[in-house]
Amino acid sequence: MTADVVPLPRKEPEASIEPMLALTAPGMNQVNQVILDRMQSEVPLIPALAGHLISGGGKRLRPMLTLAGAEVVGYNGARHYKLAAAVEFIHTATLLHDDVVDGSDLRRGKAAANIIFGNPATVLVGDFLFSRAFELMVEDGSLKVLKILSSASAIIAEGEVDQLTAQRKIDTSEQRYLHIIRAKTAALFAAASRIAAVVAECSEEQEQALDEYGRNLGVAFQLVDDALDYDSNAATMGKDRGDDFREGKMTLPVILAYARGDEEERTFWKAAIAGHRTSDEDLDHAIRLIDRHNAVADTRARARHFAQRAIDALSIFPDSRARQAMTQAALFAVARGY
Repeated sequence: MTADVVPLPRKEPEASIEPMLALTAPGMNQVNQVILDRMQSEVPLIPALAGHLISGGGKRLRPMLTLAGAEVVGYNGARHYKLAAAVEFIHTATLLHDDVVDGSDLRRGKAAANIIFGNPATVLVGDFLFSRAFELMVEDGSLKVLKILSSASAIIAEGEVDQLTAQRKIDTSEQRYLHIIRAKTAALFAAASRIAAVVAECSEEQEQALDEYGRNLGVAFQLVDDALDYDSNAATMGKDRGDDFREGKMTLPVILAYARGDEEERTFWKAAIAGHRTSDEDLDHAIRLIDRHNAVADTRARARHFAQRAIDALSIFPDSRARQAMTQAALFAVARGY
């Protein structure tokens, strides 16, 4: 007598940020208090401008990675609260500087700080937040933490400069594009995750695992951000649709559409990226070409690949609420529409 073995259906993890929010909520209250305290200044413009962005509805994903990493390794101390705040200050400072460099009008659905307060004040308050971040790192007292976060800050700056030099260059390769986003986005994701293992005095293997989780999540996150510029609208995204297009940024959807296009399409892309075809009608045409060549879908597919690598990096940790939340956050990063 034989029997057929019928495999049970495998339940796929959900793509949701909610478990991460619930996991880190108590700790984020601590982090937010540090942020509020340390962005104060006797110069009224500084907390006004910093608060405009910090209170603007961001997901605070990077400091959440520090808190979630601490949970997954079983850390019970309090050092990570100040370090998570330092991570958020670094991120906020880069956003302020980016908006000046890009000439952005919107950030998180409302007027960018540089539009309200002007470019000089926005740059200088960004510098103030960087300084506050380094104060918090020094207070922690760990040279290893200081090295990780200061190195990430330098890499972010290098990535932004690299992106600037690649702007309006139609021959930018996918390899260079990935190099840029690993620097400007993934480096801070990796550092934010890794420092949790450092304060918990974990093994090098566990440090590397959290680093790999954050780094791959950061790449996936930026890939989706770049896809959304051609796949959503300003009301959903909280920024102007087509910003990357008008700024001549060679993101992956454009790189793929250009590589797959015919001669007529390539002529359009060369003119558009050079800044000669930037009207609303040109943006609509660009989106049609990107759709024709499945460039957004393939960008999202690449993002799913990196998200899976992030999830795989967590395999050395025992199953736990924290590990499940981090897994679901990685899936959410690529499934999101904003």
